[in-house]
Amino acid sequence: MSNKICLIGLGYVGLPLAVAFAEKFKVIGFDINQSRISELENGHDRNLEVGDDLLNSINNDITYTADIQDAKDCNIYIVTVPTPIDKTNQPDLTFLIDSSKTVGSVLNKSDIVIYESTVYPGVTEDICVPELEKSSNMKFNKDFFCGYSPERINPGDKEHTVTKILKVTSGSTPEIAKKVDDLYKEVIIAGTYMASSIKVAEASKVIENTQRDVNIALINELALIFDRMGIDTNEVIEAAATKWNFIKLTPGLVGGHCIGIDPYYLSFKAEEVGYKPDLILTARQINNGMSKYIADKTIKEMTKSGKIIKGSKILILGVTFKEDCPDMRNTKVIDIIEELKCNGANVDVYDPWIGYGKEPIWYKHGFIDNPLESDKQYDAIVVTVGHKQFKEYNRNDYEKLSNGKSIIMDIKGIVENPAWRL
Repeated sequence: MSNKICLIGLGYVGLPLAVAFAEKFKVIGFDINQSRISELENGHDRNLEVGDDLLNSINNDITYTADIQDAKDCNIYIVTVPTPIDKTNQPDLTFLIDSSKTVGSVLNKSDIVIYESTVYPGVTEDICVPELEKSSNMKFNKDFFCGYSPERINPGDKEHTVTKILKVTSGSTPEIAKKVDDLYKEVIIAGTYMASSIKVAEASKVIENTQRDVNIALINELALIFDRMGIDTNEVIEAAATKWNFIKLTPGLVGGHCIGIDPYYLSFKAEEVGYKPDLILTARQINNGMSKYIADKTIKEMTKSGKIIKGSKILILGVTFKEDCPDMRNTKVIDIIEELKCNGANVDVYDPWIGYGKEPIWYKHGFIDNPLESDKQYDAIVVTVGHKQFKEYNRNDYEKLSNGKSIIMDIKGIVENPAWRL
């Protein structure tokens, strides 16, 4: 039987994958957000992961829907929904559970459900499978099967796209593992790696970002130490990087849907089995504290220059969690904004990658149009994201924004002679 694939969730992960599979298979793209469905039917991806030209060229091969009944004749279901954390940093599996119930309602005998969402080891078989069984009234590994193939999407990266990143695969039986692996091999140019079990594949994903989080936390802690010593951290890194085995990272904010969240999934499971992951949790604490440190340094530099914080005007350049993409998920720039506002500053925020409208969030955080096209001037400018547009700013641009008297704080190492650089 030929495969007909349904992608559950059409966000940063699901849409690029749907487009890739549509070149070889019949594809249904399902999302509960009807406005997202309409947008994709009209050939536009607000996340900018898939260009309009490609989306329009492939649209005849993908059927978009918010009605799961339209996907009832599919035999492969790939779940790519978010797995966030709650206010207490505990895993929130609501989207995953709801998606499993939805898929279960249309599951047929011998169908395969593949999960791509980042989870701690055991979630697929211990949490998702029971929901599938309950909704479908069928038995796991007898009537239907599961796979796990963790997503490795890097938002905004046009070089390492979904088909060019090696894919880890797994299945609930050896036969299904082979089928899942063969399925991804059809579209993943970079190749696949078949893990020995679903749990191994789940664990491999959650440690990818945990490792990166810990490494960045080390660099951030070093930056805090060197700042107190009056040493430029970036110069230290450049010198240390002359050794062949030094891992070259730079200090900064850790946001996004992966690096700042996945470690909590692993630490949750670790504590559940009786182990407290001190290193992982300390790394999270260090990285989460960087926003306040940056805000405090901004206030300190302004005070040293004789500026009064209350009523001052501060410009934030960049609010997305990383450069050159519109992704605001878990951005730590918001924490800088709130900290400055709590100290009485008036904060404007400009980000050329955000198409904002009249929703309350934009007014709450003070979003503005291009400040270079206005006459407004600021007491301090904080460069928080290294967008390519900001890399083109020169000394004249900063003088226009500040009348030459602004305190410039450079978080991304792209400003010449700032007042302070992380």
